[in-house]
Amino acid sequence: MKINRTGSAFWSGGLKDGRGAISTESGALKEYPYGFASRFEGVKGTNPEELLGAAHAGCFTMALSLILGEAGLRADSLQTSANVTLEKRGDGFEITAVHLTLRGKVPDTDQVKFLELAQKAKAGCPLSKVINAEITLDASLEQI
Repeated sequence: MKINRTGSAFWSGGLKDGRGAISTESGALKEYPYGFASRFEGVKGTNPEELLGAAHAGCFTMALSLILGEAGLRADSLQTSANVTLEKRGDGFEITAVHLTLRGKVPDTDQVKFLELAQKAKAGCPLSKVINAEITLDASLEQI
């Protein structure tokens, strides 16, 4: 099976004074603004790193749901955030790390098994495989 999904970006102007808009094929994002200020100065709008973080968190969480099911488990809830680190390196910038933070409520398991399955999901998630940065995970099983 092969699936293709499309995201697109529009840009007008220079780096600092320019404006951009990001859209997704599904319409979940339609001409959502982004630019230098939203990426580096905390101004409202989005940026590629937070979009990557949201995508990675979503991918990892779905992968974990699959792996839990294969282990005969079902989550009451899984909440994941992905902190993406963008660093100046040489003449440019690069994503150097992604830290996943997972909080889960999963009946009939313990912290050791939960972490083992979460690590498996981290390694197997398609976005984890494509990101050329250190990916760390902090996973904790919460009491139900």
